[in-house]
Amino acid sequence: MRFRGFSSFMYFFGVLLFHFVFFPLIPFSLVSDVLNASSDDLPLWGFVGELHPDRNSENKHVLYTHKKILVRYNKDQIIHVNLTQENPKPLVVGRPLDMTYSVEWTPTNITFARRFDVYLDYPFFEHQIHWFSIFNSFMMVIFLTGLVSMILMRTLRNDYAKYAREDDDLETLERDVGEESGWKLVHGDVFRPPRYLVLISAIVGTGAQLALLVLLVILVAIFGMLYIGRGSIVTAFIVCYAFTSFIAGYVSGGMYSRNGGKKWIKSMILTASLFPFLCFGIGFILNTIAIFYGSLAAIPFGTMVVVFVIWAFISFPLALVGTVVGRNWSGAPNNPCRVKTIPRPIPEKKWYLTPSVIAMMGGLLPFGSIFIEMYFVFTSFWNYKVYYVYGFMLLVFLILIIVTVCVTIVGTYFLLNAENYYWQWTSFLSAASTAVYVYLYSIYYYYMKTKMSGFFQTSFYFGYTMMFCLGLGILCGAVGYLGSNLFVRRIYRNIKCD
Repeated sequence: MRFRGFSSFMYFFGVLLFHFVFFPLIPFSLVSDVLNASSDDLPLWGFVGELHPDRNSENKHVLYTHKKILVRYNKDQIIHVNLTQENPKPLVVGRPLDMTYSVEWTPTNITFARRFDVYLDYPFFEHQIHWFSIFNSFMMVIFLTGLVSMILMRTLRNDYAKYAREDDDLETLERDVGEESGWKLVHGDVFRPPRYLVLISAIVGTGAQLALLVLLVILVAIFGMLYIGRGSIVTAFIVCYAFTSFIAGYVSGGMYSRNGGKKWIKSMILTASLFPFLCFGIGFILNTIAIFYGSLAAIPFGTMVVVFVIWAFISFPLALVGTVVGRNWSGAPNNPCRVKTIPRPIPEKKWYLTPSVIAMMGGLLPFGSIFIEMYFVFTSFWNYKVYYVYGFMLLVFLILIIVTVCVTIVGTYFLLNAENYYWQWTSFLSAASTAVYVYLYSIYYYYMKTKMSGFFQTSFYFGYTMMFCLGLGILCGAVGYLGSNLFVRRIYRNIKCD
């Protein structure tokens, strides 16, 4: 029997298959060659080395030279594997060290079906704070939905009544017209096509696809226990991403056509390749670093070919078909108000009503709704805990969607009341700013909760996190834009548009 070290699979949005190998002094995972990859693939965690507790010692770094592996079995099935390290030796330049290992086999009565129970940290993931975070986020949803309902049912209803009044005398009518301000006055510009139409159509379509993708993978994980099979989450992401590309093309093509876009092929290509190529660019940089360091984290050429083939022969064609269907089925312009030829000047407003401030403030509440869950997710990815509470993740994901839509609608309403009709990009960036706060939190987590150091580990940590935050930002931005689009069409549907 021979054993060799591999990294544990780190996965963010599952678009590319990556492996992460930790350098000495950081815990690493070990998978045995005698374990079958499909049924007996059990992880091990241990330490390569650590800092010497004696700070006055010249050799501060020690390396564990003996690994003791305990294997528990039930008849002919492996149930549990544990790794401990012994015999620490100081690291000295040029000094050879002998690496040894021993294996002990012991019988157990635990059944094969329950062998993963030992890896599930029930006190950690089902802690009282986890339940409290769900309750807190749920109360936030009630507050925000109540706020949006109040805007729709009271403020807008009063505006409609005042705006549609025709029976008043001439003096009252002239006074009302003179006092009119806010969202009603920009009805001739609010449906003006947004700037960079090709780009926003592509990212909104991609975000709609990612939202459906995450929902499908969470549901599959709930019913399929994907934490048992190594790499099963990654596989589920890749397969679901490929087959949901139709949604990206449909949403992007319909949106681009409704706003008068003519270069639909350019829009389709950007939609199909935007997120995969962003991930590929980050992965290429990380792969180059891994090759330079001679690490097993370097992606095999065969894996890259497989991922490219899936994109080229499944994802890309489905995006093309979705774009064509979206242009033909939902691409007809149906704006409630006619767009005026000459754009209306935007008046100066208070600093807190500017698009940039609304965009940055829009991500605070959505981030607050997922803050606690981010801690558990980051701990699962980087501190070797098996994440299995996908029911919690489903609730948090639904809460994130609702909070994002509500916050973006409120921000859009404030922006239109400030007579600023550039709401499309503002609504998208307002929701997408959630990813900015998640990335800032990842910086805090790196320095306060991990023991990583060095260029290799730092680049992989922030590279994976950037990939995750890009996907999260596109997802939230698309959800925010689509929610605001429905809101804007709803409020302008019942006013008189000249």
